[in-house]
Amino acid sequence: MIAIVGGLGAALSWAFATLSSSRSSRLIGPFSVIAWVMTVGFVVSIGFAIATPSGPLGVAELAGLFVVGVSYNVGLLCAYAALRIGRVSIVAPIIATEGAGAAVISVVLGEHINVPTTLVLAVITFGVVLAAVERSAGDARDPHLARAIGLSLAAAASFSIGLVIAGRLGATVPPIWVVASSRIVGVAAIALPLLLVRRLRLTRPALPFVVVSGVLEAIGSGLYVIAAHDGVAAAAVLSSQFAAIAAVGGFVLFGERLQRVQVAGVGLIAIGVTALAAVHA
Repeated sequence: MIAIVGGLGAALSWAFATLSSSRSSRLIGPFSVIAWVMTVGFVVSIGFAIATPSGPLGVAELAGLFVVGVSYNVGLLCAYAALRIGRVSIVAPIIATEGAGAAVISVVLGEHINVPTTLVLAVITFGVVLAAVERSAGDARDPHLARAIGLSLAAAASFSIGLVIAGRLGATVPPIWVVASSRIVGVAAIALPLLLVRRLRLTRPALPFVVVSGVLEAIGSGLYVIAAHDGVAAAAVLSSQFAAIAAVGGFVLFGERLQRVQVAGVGLIAIGVTALAAVHA
């Protein structure tokens, strides 16, 4: 039950964080958004991290935490840049292919994957291709579609690297430390430099969006960690559905419209992401 509730909670948190970020990114730009999201997330998570005891960390663990933090921040930056110019209903499902990317990285590192996993990865890839198709008939073509998809794929790739390394750190590093370290990297590498050069933007309309995104990103990560302790398979299946929830939210809240071939592509991505988690159960 914990895996189900936690996984669904993570999916809802990340979905609404994505929807909120899509608005704030268009108001103040992706760099300022990630700076504030990391700052808010740092405030939310640092207390829990300090209160969580851990043994001494070696060079490998510290380096791993740093790489996870960089991967997470680069991934969010690409995601926010994609959300600034692209539709949530396309961007979110592509970003959700991070699990497929992690599987590919594992293969490169020497892990053997079975035939079902290979077939699922092929389905996800085909879904991305269909989501990228835009015919000239009907509504006007989106001039930013290709760039938004490229940024979404970059975000998924960066998140994938973090997933692989974070998975290897799980045995020796408390999960909340992984959450907090990503926020520390974001504050140190993005927020403080922007503040020093006076390029850290925040407007009154954007304020509630960055606060909501920062809180929900941290809560979603925490809920997923709790859910994964009770059952990784169920947690992975449910939390990956943030993309489907965000896509529906983009349609309902923002009036986004997709062509049929793009709807088919988004559907294949969602099915493939769910199937990948089930195959690795």
